[in-house]
Amino acid sequence: MNKDFFVQEIEKSSGMMYRVAFTILRNDDDCRDALQEAALKAWEKRNRLREEKYFATWMTRILINECYNIQRKRKRMLYFADAPEESYPPHDPTLSIILRSLPEKLRLPLMLQYAEGMQYEEIAKILHLPASTVRGRIHRAKQRLRKELEA
Repeated sequence: MNKDFFVQEIEKSSGMMYRVAFTILRNDDDCRDALQEAALKAWEKRNRLREEKYFATWMTRILINECYNIQRKRKRMLYFADAPEESYPPHDPTLSIILRSLPEKLRLPLMLQYAEGMQYEEIAKILHLPASTVRGRIHRAKQRLRKELEA
């Protein structure tokens, strides 16, 4: 993998990667730190990627791991009132509040499917889960959203 390909792929997927990081970290500064660390780690380990067509999936997995590392290091609570506004707010503020209240294990697969347009199999690879688990989590997330919106 050469430098030009790497930079081009990072730039192409930077918006998606920021949204993934924000889904986990919910803090702009932490998201930027995670993106930089993930890019650095990916560059250092670029020879481990067997097929370049899987770059986005591979990079997303590195980013998610880095987000979890940041969460472990910081071990702090981010209160809802202190949370910055999302960079891609839904049109309905009620939906935004409900999405934020979902547990991460339901919110992340839902966001990857609907905001990023990923298929179940790709989400399963990124999250290291069986595709059936991803389908179940997305289904439960949609059920919770439906229930909350009807209430």
